[in-house]
Order: sequence, then structure tokens, then C-alpha cells
Amino acid sequence: MKHRVTLEDIQQAHAAMRNIVHKTPLDRSRTFSAMVGCDLYLKLENLQKTGSFKLRGAYNKIHSLTENEKKQGVIAASAGNHAQGVAYAASSAGIKSTIVMPEAAPLAKTMATRGYGAEVVLHGTSYDEAFQKAQAIQRETGQTFIHAFNDDAVIAGQGTVGLEILEDLEDVSAIVVPIGGGGLIAGVAMAVKELAPHVKIFGVQAQGAPAVYMSKRVHSLKTTPDAVTFADGIAVKVPGDITFAIIDKYVDDVVVIDDEATANTILMLLERAKLMVEGAGAVSLAAVLHGRIPSQGKIVSVISGGNIDVNFISRIIERGLVKAGRRIKISTLIADRPGALQKLLSVVALQRANVIHIYHDRVERNVPLSQAVVEISLETRDWLHTEEILANLRQAGYTVEMI
Repeated sequence: MKHRVTLEDIQQAHAAMRNIVHKTPLDRSRTFSAMVGCDLYLKLENLQKTGSFKLRGAYNKIHSLTENEKKQGVIAASAGNHAQGVAYAASSAGIKSTIVMPEAAPLAKTMATRGYGAEVVLHGTSYDEAFQKAQAIQRETGQTFIHAFNDDAVIAGQGTVGLEILEDLEDVSAIVVPIGGGGLIAGVAMAVKELAPHVKIFGVQAQGAPAVYMSKRVHSLKTTPDAVTFADGIAVKVPGDITFAIIDKYVDDVVVIDDEATANTILMLLERAKLMVEGAGAVSLAAVLHGRIPSQGKIVSVISGGNIDVNFISRIIERGLVKAGRRIKISTLIADRPGALQKLLSVVALQRANVIHIYHDRVERNVPLSQAVVEISLETRDWLHTEEILANLRQAGYTVEMI
């Protein structure tokens, strides 16, 4: 097994990439601080070049290659963010790169990876299957493999996030970090615990991909048969042995959060903080907001990436509006005669609800003759507003059902 990453490795990586990567903002969120009752800061790696922290590790690894290794080119497997980091870093160094991505990788990530100059190969349904394919290609071509997390130089590069946090917030109490394969939290934990051992380090995994959570409980590396989560950046079944050894020693605790809470947090970040964040990037804040992490002192939540498919964002927004009572769908019967629909809509209009869509059917099998079924999608303020609308419709004589 390779030697363990050291603080000196991380500091050297920090110096090497100082003019390459962004020093991302550490932003105190007044909104989220008020929600949890302590000072809550967001380390905004979603604003990093390529949209995530992954550029740090990829650059440091490629920077460390020999000239002969660089001539051979590099290959990596990734669900998206590591892909973009490797592609960008390789192009910057004038090196050919090949990236194997799962077939279901978000379109935005595959397009961006190609845009940074990489050859993209789509294979398999998960990161782990893409990883196996990349290894097979590597054996054929002799390209240098850039692991997404289980590599000393990659871990050291990711650890520069921890150094930046300590530079900007000397009295930080705890740092909360997303975990997939463990490269980011291993690097951050190593950097922070070596310099400020009193700072707590918490890791967060998706409930459907809890390999590191399980491993930490028994202090032994475990894998899961599946990794079921929309947070593709942390959907990893097999953690790294190098990363886990560091996590087991330096990380105080690992918790899990469900996808529903993560989706809600993505929507809150959009609406309250005007930040676009992917699932893997939002799990750390979701864990804090849902009480999985002790709310004491000054907490930093690492927002690890922002590369989310816009189509998926629209689904999260729609779902969030429905859950908040701000988007409803109702059904009722009206008389099948001129003016009946207008009369119904006038009741809705008096309640200041906005009509999004209307479905009107007079020939449906279960609808009595001389009547029509009407389904209306409405935009409302909240659940209280919804209840007022329903009450007024019923008072006006309509039998209304929520769909």
C-alpha cells in the first residue's frame, strides 16, 4: 500500500496550485445560521473552476507525473466532476485525456468534459462499472490512471480545501464534508487535524450509498451491493482503502441523509442563497439543517460542487413547490353549460391563486351527463392559502378533491 498522505504533501499541493485554482469564498449564511442557531458558513467549491473541488486533486496528480507518464496521456473514471477536473487539468498541461463515464451521467457533465478536451467513453450504469472499463482501457493503452479518490496526490490536492478554511476562519469549530469515495474528506481531515486537532470533522453520505458510514462504525472497510441516490457524485459502492485509513483515524463521525432532505436543501440554496448546487454538494448542508450535526460554535459546510443537470433542477423545483403547498392540483365537477367554467375560475381568482393549467372533460366515462370534470393546476402561496381556496370553493357549492 502507498505511503500515507502527509500535511507537507497538502501544503506543497497548495503552493503548486495557488495560481491555478480559485480560492473559493467562505460565506457566512445569515439565513441558514438563523435556522440552526449557530454561525454557519458555506465553503463554495461549486464556484471552483469546472464547478467542483475535483480540479484540485486532478491538477495535483497531473502536476506530479513524470514527463514519460505525461506523454502516455491520462485516463480516469468519473460520474462527472472528476472527469471535468482531469479534462481541464490535462488540457492545461497539453496532455491527452480519456474519461469513462456511466451511461446515465448527466448530459451537462458529459458535454462539459468533452468541452474541456477529453475523449469521453460512456459505459455501465454506475461509477464502479465505469471504473472497471477504464482499467481495461488503461491496460491496453498504457495511459496513466488518475483515480477519482484513492490516490495520495489526489487526496493531497483535495486537502487544500481544508487549508483555505483554516486561513479564512481560524476559530472554526467543525467542518462538514460530503463523502463518496472519501478523497475530499480524507484530505480535509488530514490538513485540519494536523494543524488544529480540536476542530471536529464530520462526514455525510447519501442514505442509499452508505459504504463509508458502515465502515466507520466497525473500523473496517465495507462495500455496498448498490449505491442508490440521485447524488451521482457520491454514489460509490466501494470506498478507497487509502482514503478510509485516513477517515478512520481523523474523522470524528460519519452520518447519512436521505435524498428527500438533500433535494429540499438544493431548492433552499437556489431560493435563499441564489446558489446552484448538485446533490453531492448539498448533502453536507442538508445534514446540518436536519439536525444530524451538533449545532455549536462556527460550522463550515463544504458545498463540494454545482454541476447539476438543468432538467433535474426543474424536477426538484416542481417537487419542492408541491411539498410546500405552493403548487396544487384540484378536481371538481361543474355543469356542462356556457359560463360554468368561468364561474368556477372566478372563485379561484378571488383567492389570488394563479392558474397554471386546466383540463376540462365532458365525456369521461364516470362523469354524469350534463356535467364535466375539471382539473386545475394552481400556483399558491403556501398550505394556508391552499386551505382557504378549498374552503371557498366548497362554500360556493363545489365538491373539490386534491389530486
